[in-house]
Amino acid sequence: MNATRQKKFIETLIEIIRKTSTELPQDVIEAIEAGRSNEQIDSRADYALGIIDKNIQLARIKSQPMCQDTGSILFYIHYPQKADSEALGKVIRKAVTQATKKGFLRQNSVDSLTGNNNGTNVGPGSPTIHMEPWKKDYFDIRLILKGGGCENVGAQYSLPDARVGAGRDLAGVKKCILDAVHQAQGKGCGPGVLGVTIGGDRATGYLASKEQFLRKMGDKNKNLVLAQLEQECTDDANRLGIGPMGFGGKTTLLGVKATTLNRLPASFFVSVSYMCWAFRRHGAKVNERGEIQKWFY
Repeated sequence: MNATRQKKFIETLIEIIRKTSTELPQDVIEAIEAGRSNEQIDSRADYALGIIDKNIQLARIKSQPMCQDTGSILFYIHYPQKADSEALGKVIRKAVTQATKKGFLRQNSVDSLTGNNNGTNVGPGSPTIHMEPWKKDYFDIRLILKGGGCENVGAQYSLPDARVGAGRDLAGVKKCILDAVHQAQGKGCGPGVLGVTIGGDRATGYLASKEQFLRKMGDKNKNLVLAQLEQECTDDANRLGIGPMGFGGKTTLLGVKATTLNRLPASFFVSVSYMCWAFRRHGAKVNERGEIQKWFY
């Protein structure tokens, strides 16, 4: 990658980071608005969702991060086979460093042993970059910024689980999902969205559950069984009365997105990732010159 192209890619990546950090996707905004329309006017839930709406608008207008925790930086990228993935990784890290200096990312990444912060958001595991080559001639670059509060209330279950009365079946999976919502209460900055993986191992289960956040809020799962599970869990969670920020109300979850992975007969994991209302996710189609051709959300 020559210097001119590298500069353009860095500019494009910074814009993707800026947009993700400061502008909530329209599908998420619509889901929050729909939740607020179900709440009683002047209730605590209505008030909480109103504050969230003001936060969203101010962040967009001022082009400033909508949360003090700009979160884990998760890139999901498909790139042309002829592209240099190592060079792309270096460019991404440079873009993250510059975006941090510009204030689009807060200085959130610290050394796990010393607690030291180098102020760049670049270090072991930060940013996290998932890259996969494909035969198309453009880059599909998607970014999720996942806050620590919602990451803390993710959960993983190994079935059977006597604590929640969950067996190795779909009914047991549902019990795990609802238990994760109950355990989170208001701690995950709700209303939240759940990404769920049925199966896999402990690592792939969590990885696939986070990939579900790349789906749009209003989409329908192509697997009819999972589509029904997603709707039932969303409806049941919203009857728990937890509500926005745990203040009570009808909007505890904005949605559930589920997938399956093959598993070993000896293992049956249910992995639940939680995304807060600040559902920071954007992505773009980028040509080989580093120019944005289309926004995905």
